[in-house]
Formats: sequence, structure tokens, C-alpha cells
Amino acid sequence: MKRITILFILILFLFTSSYSIGEKPPISAQAAILIDRESGRVLLEYNPHIKLPMASTTKIMTALVALENGELEKSIEIDENAVGIEGSSIYLYEDETISLEDLLYGLMLRSGNDSAVAIANHIGGDLEGFANMMNNRAKELGANNSNFTNPHGLFDENHYTTAYDLGLITKTAMGMEKFREISQSKTWKAKRDKNNLFYNKNKTLWEYNGGDGVKTGYTIRSGRCLVTSATRNGMQLISVVLNDRNWFEDCYDLMDYGFEKYKSYVILDKGQYFGKVSVSDGNREYVNVISKDSFFYPLTEEELENIKIHVEVPNTINAPVEKNKVIGKINVFLDGKLIYKGDLISREDIYKPNTIEKFLNKIKS
Repeated sequence: MKRITILFILILFLFTSSYSIGEKPPISAQAAILIDRESGRVLLEYNPHIKLPMASTTKIMTALVALENGELEKSIEIDENAVGIEGSSIYLYEDETISLEDLLYGLMLRSGNDSAVAIANHIGGDLEGFANMMNNRAKELGANNSNFTNPHGLFDENHYTTAYDLGLITKTAMGMEKFREISQSKTWKAKRDKNNLFYNKNKTLWEYNGGDGVKTGYTIRSGRCLVTSATRNGMQLISVVLNDRNWFEDCYDLMDYGFEKYKSYVILDKGQYFGKVSVSDGNREYVNVISKDSFFYPLTEEELENIKIHVEVPNTINAPVEKNKVIGKINVFLDGKLIYKGDLISREDIYKPNTIEKFLNKIKS
């Protein structure tokens, strides 16, 4: 009888602790976030703004700054300061010459701390100079609760980020073609004599449907930190977990939730027609108005009905009107909250006719 009771309790626990896809998943991370890369919409969050160490997920910012400020084919001579760095390594040796591109692959795939130092010294002059570049770029992105003291993520009391900030940084990095290429590479063969084959430590690329990045991180003090991304049906999601013993499982659960609950909708298409505006004193009586950019946004089926679009254009404008001239504004609201501000532009040139043309037009009319 006792065995049956214990078995019943175990089954009850398993049943009550499970959750359905599309429901908010229980996770063990100290902080976490799930965002849509295209729009930046936060789909789910747990303690998103608490400051925590982030271990080697730091290297996402290192790669971002390096790609924005360096030349991939540039040959870098390795000095003693980048040799024998604690932790993960690509085993750089003094006086070796290696390209920035190979260093970046070593940074992201093998999580080479020596690679991080070599990149920092090359781009920033020294570690302090590069850390300043990282911090300045973080502030530009709105990652205001982050502080970087090194390019690799080895523990430092003053080296920290938040799940939200790291999501912002990753969103920007994943917007760069070369970063995406590096992030989703399972292997890379560097142009060096030895230790030249890099295997990616990020299991997401193998285990998760649509997985295409991003970076693992671990130190004893920071715990397990992970940023993953995946793309399905035209929607790319980024999940971040900090200090999470179930790092991969929780990232997968977050992305499962996002892909099940949300779909990416085309709210605006680039060049979409939005009517006409009268033109005063032009060779045509009106100009066609179109949207300047596309706008994609993840929505639930219920939210789709609550999207409202507000267009602001003048009744009349004066000639001349150049093609692609900003004529008006378009705002998109979800449940009354502004989620997008964009421009409406002219589809064609409208010129102001000279006196003779005016006379001839008048005769024709």
C-alpha cells in the first residue's frame, strides 16, 4: 500500500509541474528574457533588469565592437599579453600572425579568452581602451545597466549586465551579416599551422529546430549563462538566461513559448500605397504617397485585431516634390500603445512647370 501511495504522489507531482506549450514556462534562471530580433519586442521576461555577471556571453559585445571597428583580413601579430590567458583558449602563441576573422571565429566558437585579449589589444590599443569602447557602445544601444571591464567575461565585481541589456546587444549583433555567419557556424578552419579547427560549443545549432546562435558562458561566480537564437517562419527569437543550471533547456522552453504563441506579421510593406496628396502649382494635380519602410511585428491572434494605424499627411503640398520626399507620418498602435513610428514618402517626382508649360496646360484643359 505504501508503494502505491508514493507512486501516486510522484505521478501527481509530474502532472502538476508540467506546462503546455504556449503557457509561460517555469525556468530556473536568476534572470531571463525572450525578444523578437526584428522588432525588439519583449515577449517574456524574468527579473530582466537585475545586474549580474555574464561570463563569456560578454564576447557578443566583443565581437560586435570588433566587427564595427576592424578589418576582417587584417593580420594581427600576437604579443605575450594575449598568450596563456586563463580559461578557454585557442592556444595563441607569441609572434604568431593571425587574421581578425580567425580570431573572431575562435572567440565565438571556441570561446577563446586569449582571442578576446588579442582582439581587444588590436582594436582598442589595450584592454582598458577596448572596455571603454564596449561601454560607450552599450550606452548607445540603451544597455544602460551594463558595465564591461574586460573582453572575455572572466569574473570581475564591476563586470556585469542584465538580461534585458544582453538581449539588446545581441539583437544589434545579430543584425550584422558577418556576426550571424560566425554565430551559426558549427566549425571553422583557421589559416594557422596548428590548433586550427574550431568547433562551436553552442549545442543549440544541433539540438534546436531553426537554431542559429549565439553564445555560451560559464564561470563559478557567474553560473551558467546562455544566449540562444532560432529562426522559424520568418521570425527570429533571442533568449537570454543568466545564472541558470538548466541553461539550454530553459532557453529552448522560452523559444518554444515564443514560436507557439506569436507569429510575425507584416504590418507595413515598403512601398505600400497610402493614398494621394494634392499638389499646388505642379505638373500633376496630386502625388502618390507610400510607406518608406516595412514593419514586421510578432503578435498573438488576439492582438492582431487590436492593431490600429494612424496616418498623418497634409491636404496640399507645393511643387516641386522630389521622389522619396517625406510627406507624412504613420504610427502603429497596439492596444492604444505606440509600437512604431515611420515616414510616408512621395512615389514620384512632381516638378513645377515654367510659364510656357503652364500656358500650354491651360489651353489643353
